[in-house]
Parts: sequence; C-alpha cells; structure tokens
Amino acid sequence: MTEPRTPGEERLVQLAEPEKEVAAGTRTLVVGPYLTRKRRVSADAEGEGGNPRPPEARLDEIAGLALAIDLTIVRSLIAPLSSPRPATFIGSGKVEELAGFIRAEEIGLVVMDCALSPVQQRNLEKAWGAKVIDRTGLILEIFGRRARTKEGTLQVELAHLSYQKGRLVRSWTHLERQRGGFGFLGGPGETQIEADRRMIQERMNRIERDLEGVVKTRSLHRTSRRRVPYPIIALVGYTNAGKSTLFNRMTQADVLAENMLFATLDPTSRAIELPHGEKAILSDTVGFISDLPTMLVAAFRATLEDVVEADVLLHVRDVSHGETEAQAGDVAVVLRELGIDPDDTRRIIEVWNKADLLSADDRERLATTSQRTGEERRPILISALTGDGIPELLATIEQHLALGRVTYEVDVAAEDGQGLAWLHENTEILDRQTKENGHTVLQVRLVAGKEPRFLNRFPEARVL
Repeated sequence: MTEPRTPGEERLVQLAEPEKEVAAGTRTLVVGPYLTRKRRVSADAEGEGGNPRPPEARLDEIAGLALAIDLTIVRSLIAPLSSPRPATFIGSGKVEELAGFIRAEEIGLVVMDCALSPVQQRNLEKAWGAKVIDRTGLILEIFGRRARTKEGTLQVELAHLSYQKGRLVRSWTHLERQRGGFGFLGGPGETQIEADRRMIQERMNRIERDLEGVVKTRSLHRTSRRRVPYPIIALVGYTNAGKSTLFNRMTQADVLAENMLFATLDPTSRAIELPHGEKAILSDTVGFISDLPTMLVAAFRATLEDVVEADVLLHVRDVSHGETEAQAGDVAVVLRELGIDPDDTRRIIEVWNKADLLSADDRERLATTSQRTGEERRPILISALTGDGIPELLATIEQHLALGRVTYEVDVAAEDGQGLAWLHENTEILDRQTKENGHTVLQVRLVAGKEPRFLNRFPEARVL
C-alpha cells in the first residue's frame, strides 16, 4: 500500500513537474523569434555568437520537437527581431497581433524558440491567455516523457528542478495582493517562495547523491569490462541522425527507432562482434541538439560517462539533411563540454548515415569524397536502414581499435592445431605463411588484456 504524501511532498511534486499540463493534442502556436540577418552578422562581429542557421531551418526543428510529444501545431511562424525586449522578448506590436490569433484559434499553448526569463514568460501568458513555454521547457517536457529507467527519471527531474528553481515567482503571484507588515516588501508570498526554493534544493541534493551511486555503479561495470576486456564503442550525434537504427542494425536489437527528435533517451549497451572475431560493447546514447540546455548536459553527465570513457566514438551524421554541417558543429560543441576533442581522428569515426535518402548523383559524389579523404579522417558512407556500408564500418572500427596495439610474429608447429585455433579465435591475423617443414608463421595483433595468455602459450613469439 502506498503511503500518503505529506503536504511538502505534494508541493514538491507540483514544482518538479510543472509542464505535465501540456497534453497530447493541445492546439499549439510555434513562434521563432529570431534576430534579423543584419543583427546576427553584427552579433557575430562583436563576438556574441548566436545560431548561424537559417530561420526556416530553426523553425522546422522546433516544430519537430513539438510534434515529438504529439502537440497539434495550428501554425508556426517567424517573428523577426532587431533585439530582445526585456518585458516580452518580442515587440509589443507582435504580442498584440498574436493575441488576436491565439484567441480566434483557441490556442492552448505557445512554444517560443528562445530562452525566456521568468518575467517574460509570465508577461506573455498574461497577454495571450495561454500557456507559454520556451525551448528549454519543451526539451525538458520531451525528456520527461521519454525517460523509462530510474536513472533517466532522476536525471530529468534534476534538470527540471534546476530549471524551475529560478521561476518560482510564477506560482505565487496571487499572494502579491496579500502583502502586509512594514514597508513595501515582505509578506507571505516571498516566505512561500523561499520555502519552495529550500524544498527544491533539498530534493536536488538527494537526487545528486542518488546519481553519485549511479556513477559508482557504472564505474564498477566499466572496471569489470576492462578485466575481460571489451573495448567500448559509443554512438554520438545529432538527434534523429539514425543512431538507434544503426545500433539495431549492428546488434540485432530492438531499441525504439522512429523518425522523430529524441526518440531514444535512456542509454543501451549490447555486445557486437568485429570482423576478426573480437568482441566489443556498443553503446547508444541520447542525441544532441543545438542550444542544448547546460543543465541537461550536467544532469546527464552520469549517462554520458560512457561517451567520455569510450575507446572509439562513432559520430553519426544525417547527410541527407540540409543542415548536416551545422548539426555536426553542434555535436562538436557538446563533445568539447564533455572534455572530448572532436578533431581526434584516432578516436572518432565520422559515419555518414541515411545514404538511402540521397539521389544517385549525391550518393556517388559523397562516396567519391570519402574515398579521396585521407585514411585517418575518412568518413564511412552507410545506410543503417538497408545495411549498406556496415561491413566497411566494422572493419574501420577494428582498424581504429588496433592503433597502438602490439604486433607479434609466432611460429606454430604443424601438430599444434589447438594453438592455431586459439590464435584465430583470440587474435587478429594480419599475415599467414606456411613453411616447407609444415610450420605456420603468423603475424598477429592482440587486445591488451590477452597479451599475458598469449605469451604464456607462445613464449617464443617476437615483437615486430
């Protein structure tokens, strides 16, 4: 029997899950308040940065995020912006114009593709009479619905509480009319806000302690894998680049793989076998996206430890997408946040996915580009859906894992059939020659953990 919650616990649930009011099918307006081209160029020149993508591409992406949680998009539009307004982010004229449309179309939710302050969010909700969420709030809503494991749920809740902590003023504006005491400040509203902040911080501390346990458990798993040892291969890439489809193709698994943003949230790992029989662990991770909230990167650091610790990273790109270069840049930004050099060609393999969606000419052009690229940086053109290019990808993974490994020459007597079989099962055979006396001379490459057993069995082997 479930124990009843205390009033404080009930309040914390309300604060931790503020966006659960967003129901599937809600009539939604998507607004892209983007800086005009002139202002974007000026911002870049001043070193302020900014999103370099065309407004149309950015609007398509935020609409795709809304569709990922089954919202009904009535209209999506771009609101050109010379500079953000402190009160409402967009200009007062545009606010009034959209207010009429929202009332006429009975819009229940407005998604703003920007980062709104609590005051801006509250002012827009008052002006429009509809719920308003920004880009971070929408991504948190998606993550909240996608999380399935306890670990994923904890990480989403931590990110959500961090987001909510600075927005508590929204929940208690009704108490402003009850101010009392001396002066113009003070009153029960602020007392309640402080109580809420304290509850949220306490809950965040508990979640962080729980996640420390997750990190320790994952560290133990990695330690045990090193004893085997199996190399770790992690899939990274922009959301909807086809990572889960590739994961299923390489492991014969049935991880959810749909044509939607953030279809997969919880990480999954499976064993795969490389061309020469070596086993490895393939890990599918959460997809990245432009302007990914920092709090999400921090909250999911326990999950992304597999990426940090991986021996090889497969950077999966959707080459059929018009913004594939910009998406690759966004992935590079997140990798740097995790302390990974995105230009480390010894560790990172670029995988050009969705070749099946390309025209014959584009496919031939990319294949030629790939072949002309130096072997160290050569991308692999594949279709995870049809399986084209997978054998070449597996061979390339094997080559990257072999970098830095020791190569031996070993002489196996004709009567030592078991020794020969052991070598074929446990090493990568690079060369094989049969002598006149029946002995077989092999050049083999070893996984580091198997070297002691190899030298114990073949003490006369010599390093090349």
